[in-house]
Amino acid sequence: MCFSATASFTASAVLGTVGLATLRHVREPRALLFAAIPLLFAAHQFTEGFVWLGLTGRIGPVALGHVAFLFMLYAQGIVPFLMPLAVLLMEPAGPRRRIIFAATAIGAVVFAWMIYGLIFFESRCFIENHSIAYRNPVTSNLPVSLLYIAATCGALLASTHRVIRWYGVLNVIGLTAAQLIKAYAFASVWCFYAAIQSIIIYWQFSTSAIDVETPNGTSAILRPLLLPWLRLTGREPSSGV
Repeated sequence: MCFSATASFTASAVLGTVGLATLRHVREPRALLFAAIPLLFAAHQFTEGFVWLGLTGRIGPVALGHVAFLFMLYAQGIVPFLMPLAVLLMEPAGPRRRIIFAATAIGAVVFAWMIYGLIFFESRCFIENHSIAYRNPVTSNLPVSLLYIAATCGALLASTHRVIRWYGVLNVIGLTAAQLIKAYAFASVWCFYAAIQSIIIYWQFSTSAIDVETPNGTSAILRPLLLPWLRLTGREPSSGV
């Protein structure tokens, strides 16, 4: 994230809270991965906080190398596979599911390529204009970036769920803005933007805007909460049914 380690750790704490709150509303196992996205982004921002500490000399170079690898692994490798997979799990049968399956397959290829590049080629990171720039000779190229966007945003935009499509639109806007404004620190800036936008996922689940069984609607009979132990009272509010 831009600015500092403090900003990254603060963002991580906020997103972690939002992530746990989101999981409290999940009623369907197939929605669990998508609901976990805010929590995963919280861990990602926490990792970049340590990258900041390394680049400002507050932790050693070995630790910096490890946390920088973890940040790049999630940002460049895991996200393009995780995002379409999360959407695929919630998608009903039909032509849109086939499109999302194709996007997931592309994401798997991108994931494999990124892992290869991060393991076998040297990466580096540095501070530029109050942001962190990440560089790798294999993962930082235009063809791979286009496949990354196709997998990550393509699946969101193809979803039957209206709210997920809007989440995809917002992420396309974020990708474009990050490229135009801070292309030199694209991974850091866009991941922070996507992390903040993942708060929308909490709203989607807390208002029952995502119902796997009834896309763009609400099932007549709600399933029981998947993780009721996350609720302090141990009970869920009455559904009125």
